[in-house]
This record gives sequence, structure tokens and C-alpha cells, in this order.
Amino acid sequence: MDNLKNYSGILIVNKEKGMTSRDVVNKVSKILGIKKIGHTGTLDPMAEGVLVLTIGRATKIGELLTSYEKEYVASVNIGYITDTLDTTGKIIKEKTPCNNIDYNSIINSFKKTYLQEVPIYSAVKVKGKKLYEYAREGINIELPKKEVTIKEIELLESNKKSFKFRCLVSKGTYIRSLIRDMGESINEYFVMSSLIRTKQGNFSIDYAYTLKDIEDNKFKILQISDVLKYPKIVMDDKLFKKISNGVVIDNTYNIDDKVLMMDKNNNLVAIYQNINNKLRIYKMINNN
Repeated sequence: MDNLKNYSGILIVNKEKGMTSRDVVNKVSKILGIKKIGHTGTLDPMAEGVLVLTIGRATKIGELLTSYEKEYVASVNIGYITDTLDTTGKIIKEKTPCNNIDYNSIINSFKKTYLQEVPIYSAVKVKGKKLYEYAREGINIELPKKEVTIKEIELLESNKKSFKFRCLVSKGTYIRSLIRDMGESINEYFVMSSLIRTKQGNFSIDYAYTLKDIEDNKFKILQISDVLKYPKIVMDDKLFKKISNGVVIDNTYNIDDKVLMMDKNNNLVAIYQNINNKLRIYKMINNN
């Protein structure tokens, strides 16, 4: 319990290639000696970069950290496509690409909102079963489509065989699918060769820690109240008693969405939200 109190918060990890997001959670759990750890925004094993871990009481607010936009730097190989849409998969189609591909034009045409087909090798569930399970069993299934927004996108470098780009995208965007769609738009085959998540919401790779940093105790846990950008109310004894018991209160504070209820020592006690102009409990944080 002491560990849980000491380490409750958010830890930004720079995930390395070859590990699943769950591998990272398990490793950090072992290093810190804490079982209560989760993550937001899964990264494929071949991807690297920002993985946001929630520790201790912060596991209660994971959903508030997943709704943010994400930034990636992706590299692309040209001339073939695989079943997984990345270079770890089996080649299913290939052709000699054109010599005069206008990468800037292609990339700029994808700065938009569109319906993106979810890749078959993903954990999205259809009829109670994960898509990659259908793929492994060789079962054909209609892939769902989701609306995604490519907010920013720019070409970083290119040659006849590959190119690299940076993009800022909405939650739920698959970069593998984006790359496939770019190729299809000009009747070419593009496949993802590397992926780095450089930002998730306000969390940047510049402030992420490697597993070695964490092993060497060279890391910092971010407090929930510092990460969530909601107004704060410092409670007096009377209000503290009400909030601790989850009592609904009048919205005399003009709160639009959510609010952090802090005790006199600046500890986060609860998150409340405005529902029909009454402040009601969203999550009790400091109740154990």
C-alpha cells in the first residue's frame, strides 16, 4: 500500500521495438514492485515511442488519457503490400512502382477526415471475436470502417524505394491503414516499415523514459492533478466531507465539464462532472 501511494500517477515510457505494450507494463510492474499498472493507447510490437502508463490510483482515469490526438513518424517501403500492412507480414501483392511518384501531393491529399478500414491484424472485435483471430483462422470477414481525421501530415524524406512522413491524427487512426490507403489512391503498393509515436496528447517522446532509465531509478511520476487539464477546487472541511461521501452538489462554480476536487494539502480526492448543472461524482480517486 505504501508503494501504491508513493507511485500513483502517470509514467511516460519510450517503448522499444520487439515488445508488446503488455510486456512493458509487466516489466515496469516488476521494477517498481506494483501490480496495479495499466496503459493507454496500445503500440504494436514493431512500433516504438510514447506509451502512457497509469500507476496505482491513476488506473482509474485511463479513459481520460486515451481520447487525445497522437503524433507519429512513419517510414514506408514501396512496391509491395503484406497481409499485416507492415514489413513483419507475408507479401501478398507486389509490382514495380512508377518512377515519378509525387509524394508531397499524395500526403497533402490525406489531410482530411475519412472512413478508414480497420486492418485485419488488429484487436478490434467483430461479433465478440478479435479481427486477428479471424485472420489466423483464415476466415474472411467484412472489416469495419471508422471515421478518422488526419489533422497534420508532412513529408520528411523520400527516394525511389521509400519515404518517411510525420502525422498528427485522431484517436483510433491506424497508420498502417493510412499508408495502404495512400498507395491505393495512386494504384501503388505501400507498406509500413517503421513507426514511432512521438506524442500522445500532451505527452512527448522528449520526456519519455526508457526501461533502463526506470531500472536505474532515473524517472519521474506525473501527478494525476498535473496531467488532467481541468479546473481545481480546493475544499474546506465541510465540502471535503460531502465530496468524500460522493454527495451531489450545486454547480455554483460554473464548471462546464469536469473538475478536480482537491484537499487542503493539494491532494486529488475526486473528479466531479457537470450533469444538468449539478456536480456529480465521476471518479473517486483518494478513497483507499
